[in-house]
Amino acid sequence: MDDDAAKATLLRYLTSAREALLWKLDGLSEYDVRRPLTPTGTNLLGLVKHLACVEAGYLGGVLGRPFPEPMVWDDPGAGDDDDLWVRADESRADVLALSARVAAHAEATVAALPLDATGEVPWWPEERRHPTLHALLVHVLAEVARHAGHADVLREGLDGAAGLRRDNGNLTRDGDAARAAYVATVEEAATAFREPGVSRAGVRPARARRTG
Repeated sequence: MDDDAAKATLLRYLTSAREALLWKLDGLSEYDVRRPLTPTGTNLLGLVKHLACVEAGYLGGVLGRPFPEPMVWDDPGAGDDDDLWVRADESRADVLALSARVAAHAEATVAALPLDATGEVPWWPEERRHPTLHALLVHVLAEVARHAGHADVLREGLDGAAGLRRDNGNLTRDGDAARAAYVATVEEAATAFREPGVSRAGVRPARARRTG
């Protein structure tokens, strides 16, 4: 496979993963796209912001083509997780527009360089510090796909909305009854392995305190 064909394949999958993530924000309130949905604080709009930083770095500055706008990680006073959440003075439109600009810059980098062009990632171990553009594209694609999967689960937990892509839900069971029956089948198979005293959520019930 020549460079152009390989680039086209990688960018097609990267674009699909980006779109899958962004779709998970559609129809949600400002609060729901921003609020922490896991004990570690993962939130939907923060994932978009984080991935904009990731692409700006790995498909920009690392390859000698810095994104022409300051990013969270460029601020020496930024906290370790400041790319993972959205401040009250940042609008959803701001974050989505930044994501689009970063994507365009990343794609221009891919168009401008051969796949065997090397960059420098100072925070990686010495033996991996000078990856090729090909390796960096795979790295970014894996990162975006990973977080798109997180967004799948977060969105389903919010309002039950599920599906692979806007144009392909990829769900084999339509309707609440069919899905409930499937979940019941999975639960029944799992129940044979449940430890005594452990609830369906995997948490042992609290033991009642003895009094008197």
